[in-house]
Amino acid sequence: MIMPLTEAQTDALQEVANVAMGQAGNSLARILDVFVCLSVPRIRLVTATEVLDAVLEMVGSDTVVSAARQAFYNHLRGEAVVIFGQAGRRDLAVLMGYDEQLDANSEQELLLEVSNVLVGACMCCIGDQLGADLSFSAPSLMAERVRVSRMLATENLSWTDALLVEVNFGLENSAFKSHLLILMTEEAIDSLRQDLDKLLEAV
Repeated sequence: MIMPLTEAQTDALQEVANVAMGQAGNSLARILDVFVCLSVPRIRLVTATEVLDAVLEMVGSDTVVSAARQAFYNHLRGEAVVIFGQAGRRDLAVLMGYDEQLDANSEQELLLEVSNVLVGACMCCIGDQLGADLSFSAPSLMAERVRVSRMLATENLSWTDALLVEVNFGLENSAFKSHLLILMTEEAIDSLRQDLDKLLEAV
């Protein structure tokens, strides 16, 4: 069982996440030349059995989605997952310069490219704020056009408890939506606590 963050640590992480998600949104906006809307990041502890309910709550329903995952490691270790709804995907493709009708390979390339932008900008900003060096795996597709309830096989997860940071991204005047989840397991949270304490001491 993971010991919860203190109120001060949670507030500090909320601020770090706000800045990082804003950076991710700005990075995507610069590429697409369109305003990116994002929700306030939500932070909570979840068990492996609760994570699917958390994702369903975040996405809003058991809709058809695709998802990409990207691991981060070194000082902090965990995984980021970007979930894409079906609506507005053509809008995203046009903004990314895909003029032709998307085939399967082009769609996969598009989703991985956007995932890489969001995860890279967000996690690098978190690392910079905490003074933590992070490395990343290449993004990979974990689900294509499946219902959210089938996207995560909770019995196959390698952890029992994790810290979940989540945020929703949307594009102005478009139905496009994506959802970014950052999951950190127990050993990463121990390092995170120390980093947050140092950040608080420096204030």
